Amino acid sequence: MQETLLTTLPRQHDNALQVVQSYYQLTKPRIILLLLITTAGGMWIAAKGEVNPVLLLVTLLSGACAAGAANTINCFYDRDIDYIMERTRHRPLPSGRVQPRDALIFAIALTITSFTLLAVFANFLSACLAMSGIVFYVLIYTHWLKRHSTLNIVIGGAAGAIPPLVGWATVTGELSWAAWVLFAIIFFWTPPHFWALAVLIREDYAKVGVPMLPVVVGNEPTARQIFYYTLALIPVTLLLVYPLHVMGAVYAGIALLLGGVFVHKAWQLMQSPSNLQVARSVFKYSILYLMLLCAGMGLDSLPLTHQIVSTVADNVQTFVGALSA
Repeated sequence: MQETLLTTLPRQHDNALQVVQSYYQLTKPRIILLLLITTAGGMWIAAKGEVNPVLLLVTLLSGACAAGAANTINCFYDRDIDYIMERTRHRPLPSGRVQPRDALIFAIALTITSFTLLAVFANFLSACLAMSGIVFYVLIYTHWLKRHSTLNIVIGGAAGAIPPLVGWATVTGELSWAAWVLFAIIFFWTPPHFWALAVLIREDYAKVGVPMLPVVVGNEPTARQIFYYTLALIPVTLLLVYPLHVMGAVYAGIALLLGGVFVHKAWQLMQSPSNLQVARSVFKYSILYLMLLCAGMGLDSLPLTHQIVSTVADNVQTFVGALSA
């Protein structure tokens, strides 16, 4: 009966703008923004702060299409539980504003657009990486893990870690160790980010039988896992400084400061695992953390930053030399 309701609800669009808005909502644009920031971060580091603006624009547009396609298919697959969950009931598919067949056609169009843009304007490797992100998110996370395992976020997080690989590959045509460290940063960041959200909407997930960690083991063990992953994230971010030497002192300082705040918030949640205000604070900060960390990568990569750091280092060396004389 529920499936019948989902497919027979009338469309609720009064004009073309509302149609556009519904399809736009299918792509989950707030998630896309974070993915594009990590993509740009990968490009910026790979290009040492001198990114071709046309390539940047094409890559971000393609990334938006790939992420939008994956999110649309996710909405298509989860429309049954989205109808039950209060947080997602008003999405375009469960509300009947977009029909399932039309959503699939839209996702296919976005997928083709993404692959074509990267294959033509960048390279085949980046195009294949973008497609692998879609496949992983849809088949591994959405179809297999999300409804069957508490590891859904841990393993499924690999899909969200692919965008910086795409960004790196568009610039260099290959994947270096630095690219894989960017992948690892997103991979370790994902569980604290999504588990904090899962604590907030635990009852919704329990209602539809999705085995998110807080639902299965409770808030206290989840808070401990959030703390452990956040703690592990700091040394992972510093791998770009040592031993890879692709980032410098400016990024190191930013990474340590942001990581310290993140760990402090995760520690607070571990002390009060059922405090939803603290969980909300962890969730919101995790978003800010990733944005500022990528901004720190960009700042550190700028030639002007290198000049300033070099000048300061020379002055300090001269000063120390004068004191020793």
